[in-house]
Amino acid sequence: MPPAPGTVLLAGVVGSTAYGFAHAGSDVDRLGLFAAPTEDFHGLHRPAESQVTTEPDTTLHEAAKWCRLALTCNPTASELVWLPADLYEVRSPLGEELIAIRGSFLSAPAVRNSYLGYADQQFRKLLGRDTADPAGLRRAAKHARHLVRLTEQGVRLHETGENVVRLPDPERVRALGDRIAEHPAAAEPLLAAAAERFARPGVLPPAPDPRPAEAWLRRVRAAHYTPPAQDTPLVRTPPVPAAR
Repeated sequence: MPPAPGTVLLAGVVGSTAYGFAHAGSDVDRLGLFAAPTEDFHGLHRPAESQVTTEPDTTLHEAAKWCRLALTCNPTASELVWLPADLYEVRSPLGEELIAIRGSFLSAPAVRNSYLGYADQQFRKLLGRDTADPAGLRRAAKHARHLVRLTEQGVRLHETGENVVRLPDPERVRALGDRIAEHPAAAEPLLAAAAERFARPGVLPPAPDPRPAEAWLRRVRAAHYTPPAQDTPLVRTPPVPAAR
């Protein structure tokens, strides 16, 4: 079941469209976060932490899950609070507050591990593609583009503290990805250079500061709490007789 209207706090267009890779036939990916009703956390079953739909391709994370992902600097989740203004489709007051504290989620080790880790995943996928087949070559080029993007975005984030989602030169990245798809070994110097730059001191702290996220999440829970009706009868448990 999708989140109720009004509970989506922040949402926008992400993926290839956001990076500048999209073409006429590209899918449009959307990412957002929502607040489950606070009272749903008080029962036996916790609310769903994510909602994923297709046509359109949309992923929505519950607020607490999104915060946990962002504190690990998950590249896909984190980019939601770094989007260019024109890519947001929902930007509630609580969403604005989250954007304002986005820097508190960052840490040098997590950025390095996440971005280099995801780039390495793309490299392994690239090596597994049959590039003799046109479809396989296209998939390999996609993996290669994201490998380049992840290394460059991650290094920039490490060195400046800013996550630039919309690439300044997507055509250069696309062309480099095409070359790497045909010659995967060309990616190895990029990965090595990124690792070397990550090893140098950057501007990010050694650990994130979870306090702003915790305070923000408590404001979310307060804003989405509906007190029970006053006339709801209380179920009283009869006293247990004392043992003789």
